[in-house]
Amino acid sequence: MRLSTVILPIHRWSEGQKTWQRAEELGFHAAYTYDHLSWRTFRDGPWFGALPTLTAAAAATTRIRLGTLVTSPNFRHPVTLAKELITLDDISGGRVTLGIGAGGNGFDATVLGQEPWTPKERADRFAEFVPLLDRLLTEDAVSQRGTFYSADEARNIPGCVQRPRLPFAVAATGPRGLRLAARHGQAWVTTGDPKIFETGTPEQSVAALRGQIEKLGKACAETGREVAELDKVLLTGFTPDRGRPLESVDAFVDFAGRHRELGFTELVIHWPIPDSDFAADQQVFERIATEALAKLD
Repeated sequence: MRLSTVILPIHRWSEGQKTWQRAEELGFHAAYTYDHLSWRTFRDGPWFGALPTLTAAAAATTRIRLGTLVTSPNFRHPVTLAKELITLDDISGGRVTLGIGAGGNGFDATVLGQEPWTPKERADRFAEFVPLLDRLLTEDAVSQRGTFYSADEARNIPGCVQRPRLPFAVAATGPRGLRLAARHGQAWVTTGDPKIFETGTPEQSVAALRGQIEKLGKACAETGREVAELDKVLLTGFTPDRGRPLESVDAFVDFAGRHRELGFTELVIHWPIPDSDFAADQQVFERIATEALAKLD
């Protein structure tokens, strides 16, 4: 099992770069950030762009993997996104993972002046977005006409440092999204079952996650792929456990052990932010980063 962190882009870089460098010093497998234009309770405070932040982080670090959790079609187009990702992958020396999902009904869904897409339209767009992005990142020139997204001789030379392209970590729980993860993903991402976040129990969450992994296995079988080929990533903080796993090293080891038994290969914990839903003791957080995984062995 690997341990990663997600760093929200809320600090000016003169201060924020220290966090990304500290994440590398602590030995995290990867440091991710959210790809939103604004987000939830942070909407009226500082919030910087994901890809420029990751580019700066790539220049400020040397080993840690970097990525988004997650990018969505809400305000992205595959052609422009592909160009930026190839550039980021080059600057980082091949350390980028693209977390990608269908998006939701948050602020990003209406900021460009459009009506929020229905769940079906989000799924339709995602089903077109991911395969086109895959082609754009693996082929020198791409032309394609779609219902939502098109490319006309889009050039992406020299392509990614990582071959055949940088890895996709596809966030999905529904059947169509899981099929996209099976076909195009090198990893699958979940935050758990949102229906039980408020009133469910940790035991119910484990059962729900087990069910999601079983559905992922069926989607892989339909595409002729072994589910073991995909890394399974849990972005923590959105299950009924909430912040309790970060209260102590032992609490986290217990949480990690239960989810490793389910088949998860990577856990992602939020870098502490005081006076927020992601508040946690920084010293305990750093002990978890450096000590917890060894206690699983």
